[in-house]
Amino acid sequence: MDTADASDRRLGFSLLFVIVALVGAAVMLVASMNDQLALSGWGFAAAMLGGALSIAALQLYE
Repeated sequence: MDTADASDRRLGFSLLFVIVALVGAAVMLVASMNDQLALSGWGFAAAMLGGALSIAALQLYE
């Protein structure tokens, strides 16, 4: 039973952080089209953090 719980958490957290990364990338794209460089930088930071946390979740709940 513990194996199934860890597997579910692994998939759930990974998908959550991938969604965060995709939203950050979308913010970065829209902000760069409107010449808002500071907001674009924050979108990039969110995308990188989401991607890194997604990989970390995959490794943590192995």
